[in-house]
Amino acid sequence: MLTSSANPRFRVLRDLLKADARARQGLVLVEGIHPVGEVLASAWPVQMLAWSPALLDSSYGRSLVETARARGAEVLELDPRLLAQLAGREHPQGIVAAVHWQPTALEALEPAAQPFLAAIDRAQDPGNIGTILRSIDAAGAHALVLLGDTADPSQPAAVRASMGALFFVPVVRTSWEAFYAWGGAHGYWLVGSSARGAADTAEVLTYPERTILLLGSEREGLTPAQREACDVLVRLPMRGRSTSLNLAVAAGVLLYEIAAKRNP
Repeated sequence: MLTSSANPRFRVLRDLLKADARARQGLVLVEGIHPVGEVLASAWPVQMLAWSPALLDSSYGRSLVETARARGAEVLELDPRLLAQLAGREHPQGIVAAVHWQPTALEALEPAAQPFLAAIDRAQDPGNIGTILRSIDAAGAHALVLLGDTADPSQPAAVRASMGALFFVPVVRTSWEAFYAWGGAHGYWLVGSSARGAADTAEVLTYPERTILLLGSEREGLTPAQREACDVLVRLPMRGRSTSLNLAVAAGVLLYEIAAKRNP
C-alpha cells in the first residue's frame, strides 16, 4: 500500500488534477464507483486504477478493481488520505482511475449517424459541461461541440458531473467559425437558445432531423453574430419571478424538447 505523497506513482495521478498534465499525457482522472464502472464499460483504456480498501466497501466497486487488473491496468492500493487528495470531495468512494481520453475531431463526426448535436460557446463552469454531457446522453443526442474558450471537459468537476457520459458522447473542440461552416455544409438547422428568442419553445412544432442546439455562455449568452446565424431562436418561458435558468438546466429542457419534436 502506498502511504507517501512523494511516491512517483501517486504523483502521476495527482498531476492529472492539472490541465497541462492531462493534455501532455492524454489522461483523465475519474473518481467514484459509478463513473469508473462506466469507463470500464466503454472503449477507452484504463492505464491505472487506485483504490483504498478502507474506503471501498462496495462489492461491485471491488469487482471493478479486479476487472481493471484483468485488462492490464496498473492497480495501486492507496492510504485513505492519499485517495482523498485525488477525489476532491469530502466523502470519497475509494476508487479512482486514470483513463486515456481525447476529444473527437470535427471532421470525424458523421452527420448521417450523428444528426442531433449540442454546441456551447464560452461556458466557464466545468460542472455545467459535465451535466450537459449527461443530458445529451440521456436525451439521445449524439455529440457535444465546445466552442471558443469553453471550460475543459476533462477537469475533475466536469468528469464527475458527467457520471461517465464523457466516455460515450463524442466531444469536439473547435472555433465558432469552423463549426458554423461545417454545419452549413452538412445541412444542419441551427437552433439558438436566447432570452431574446423570438419563439417560445412551445411555438416551434417540429425540428429537422439534422439539428444543432446552440447555447451561449452563462453570463452573456450567444453573441450577436451567433443569434443572427441561427435558423430559429427559442426561449424558455419564465412563469415565476426567475428571469433565467442555470445553463445546464436550460440545456436539459431544450434537449428533450427538441428530441420530442425532431422528424428523423
